[in-house]
Amino acid sequence: MVRNPISLLFFTNTVDRGGAEEHILTLLRGLDRHHFRICLVCPLQLADQLRSDVPADVELVPLDFFKPTRLAAALRFSRIIRARRVDILHSHMFCSSLAASPVGWFCRVPVIIETPHVRESWRKGWFKSRFFVDRLVGRFVDHYVAVSAANGAHLAETKGLPKRKIVVIRNGSDLSRFAPAGTVDSDPKLGRMRRDLGFKPDDLVLIVAARLEPQKGHRVLMEAMPLILRNFPTVRLVCVGDGRLRSELERQKSELGLEDSVRLVGFQPDVAAWLSMGDITVLPSFYEGLPLVAIESLAVGRPVVATAVDGTPEVILDGRTGFTVPPGDAPSLAEAIGRLLRDPDLRRSFGRAGRSFVLEHFTQERQIAQTQQLYFDALRQRKARPFPVEGAVKSGAAGSAG
Repeated sequence: MVRNPISLLFFTNTVDRGGAEEHILTLLRGLDRHHFRICLVCPLQLADQLRSDVPADVELVPLDFFKPTRLAAALRFSRIIRARRVDILHSHMFCSSLAASPVGWFCRVPVIIETPHVRESWRKGWFKSRFFVDRLVGRFVDHYVAVSAANGAHLAETKGLPKRKIVVIRNGSDLSRFAPAGTVDSDPKLGRMRRDLGFKPDDLVLIVAARLEPQKGHRVLMEAMPLILRNFPTVRLVCVGDGRLRSELERQKSELGLEDSVRLVGFQPDVAAWLSMGDITVLPSFYEGLPLVAIESLAVGRPVVATAVDGTPEVILDGRTGFTVPPGDAPSLAEAIGRLLRDPDLRRSFGRAGRSFVLEHFTQERQIAQTQQLYFDALRQRKARPFPVEGAVKSGAAGSAG
């Protein structure tokens, strides 16, 4: 460890483990400890989910700080920042930045970064859809990390954030954990997993690995299943993940008569095994940043049928590594899945091409190296000019917000 390592604080106020949290874990595991001393601040509920996977040398501090108006939480957060002499505050998701970035600025943190991760399509109505708050909070943010080119375009063109602050660093994954999958015949573990679910060895299996939330489009896939079963009666669907829609999806499964065809197995830590157990991965989301599960499915050689939203087409190249369809369109989703179900050679071809593609473009090593370089450059730029006084920031920010 160098004599004065960079004090880096990650902050999120989400409570469920998903893609953004896996992104954080990738950075926690991979950042060079010769240069960084790392702290993660997050709600207790999330801390309990992540604790076993957070490296031992990362300080994990539970804090329920959900809104900037929670003054007691804001005061505690400021104490955490000052006690650790934080050099870089990096918030993940806009709601986290909304709470943390102003506090970081008032504590005179030299560099403040936000990774929004996704396009917030839930923001409806005249006020929320104009992103006034985003641009206001943006006055406290030095850099935005866009996880895909589409995400970067959204930040600049839709939210109206300064292009000079936006850096595209695509999501990556530890692809060493995702070896090319075998077959049910060649890998006893895969056969055993299918038997435990009540499936036959020759059943064709669809996997959707995602939180059970409206964003992920499970209800659309459920609507597509009867259309798929007409032509492929032995197809089975496994939903890996948990969330608030579980009871609703169980009800929908029953109403559509899918009890024999669909399994909801909850959160599973070994996602590589579940992706390998399937024949096709499905990602029917309404919006994404850049989905890790698409990268990981291709890494094990399984093709993906996904919706053509945000950064997904940057991984799922239509007709090369899978198929993309419009969001919310159950018949199109069923048709694309059917094309792969009936053609095992095409599945294998897409799987091979997909694995080569993600190994070249979506490794965690690339993501970590680019993120570290952003940290070094941002600190270097900050130290080249003194931290402005409060009045100067207010007057100067007014001219740069557009």
